[in-house]
Amino acid sequence: MKKNIIIIVAIALSACGNKGKAPAADSTATEPPHTENMVEITEAQFNTIRLQTGGLEQRELSGTIKVNGLLDVPPQQMLSISMPIGGILRHTDLLEGYWVKKGQVIAQMEHPDYIQLQQDYLEAKAQLAFMDQEYERQKELSAENVSAKKTFQKTDADRNALKVRVEALKQKLLLMNIAVARLEGGAILRTIPVLAPISGYVTRVNANVGKYVSPNEPLFEIVDTEHLHAELTVFEKDIPRLKIGNKVRFILSNESKERTATVHLIGREIDKDRTIRVHCHLDREDKEMLPGTYLKAWVETGAARVPALPAAAVVMEAGREYVFVATEAARHYRKVEIKTGVTAGGYTEVILPEELPADAQFVTQGAHDLLAKMANSGEEGGHAH
Repeated sequence: MKKNIIIIVAIALSACGNKGKAPAADSTATEPPHTENMVEITEAQFNTIRLQTGGLEQRELSGTIKVNGLLDVPPQQMLSISMPIGGILRHTDLLEGYWVKKGQVIAQMEHPDYIQLQQDYLEAKAQLAFMDQEYERQKELSAENVSAKKTFQKTDADRNALKVRVEALKQKLLLMNIAVARLEGGAILRTIPVLAPISGYVTRVNANVGKYVSPNEPLFEIVDTEHLHAELTVFEKDIPRLKIGNKVRFILSNESKERTATVHLIGREIDKDRTIRVHCHLDREDKEMLPGTYLKAWVETGAARVPALPAAAVVMEAGREYVFVATEAARHYRKVEIKTGVTAGGYTEVILPEELPADAQFVTQGAHDLLAKMANSGEEGGHAH
């Protein structure tokens, strides 16, 4: 009887000691790790969105790069017109937008210095004619030993110096658009012409009639729009896909007509905004187009074999691109940032982080649903349920 009482008390004490404790967890059960950018869905959600996964594929993609740019002209086709010697603008009919032809008189300038320059040339020219005669005379006297050789040498030196002065004055006259042959005929000009150095449109008129214009101060600016080119701004990530000869389609901001061009030069310096300049020649020139006009362009990059996923596998969030990767735990997926390239035929070129295994499985259908669930959970960066 005493032995039975002891057994009953031991059982009661054991039961009291375990009261309120949960049974031990099954050592075989596992919980998915608390991983950043993870999302979990239920089996019902899995079936509802018809989620599908697949591996990376190698595909021949032929695509385009969408870029912005503007029309520009080479430096040699955009000229500022000035005078090497200052003067007063006496006449011009130019207005911005006028078309002028190369060699056309576009203005008349006036100043006493212009008259003085012409006078100096004619006087130097007359002195040189006298020195030529004196040179021949001294040469004969020196040969016959009538005069000292030193006298002949000085005459020769003076003659050469005067020839240099005449030539220098002649070049100044040519810079001022003064016809030397006409001047030598005795016609001294009071006003001198300003000539258009190229054919093109007047884009700026900087002086009015009666204004004194300083030496080398721009009077007019002329642009030859027959040699416009498209200057594109291409992001750094797209540079490897560019080649000389790539075809370009573009539309100007002020029209809907599509035009074509060809990549002619690719810049060799990356700007601070991680872009590069690409110079394109227009397939058909049009002088009616205006330099500085903005444009949208599509550069055709041709076909290349690249790693790709279905376009539906790539999602955007806050300006960045992501894919979802299946994990070892069932119905758990991790969001991974990637870079993309060409998109064509329903597939997108992807550039993945190096740490992803080659056999990784990606969500190819339902990625947008996963992104929405992750956003709604309010646990971005944590384990979303």
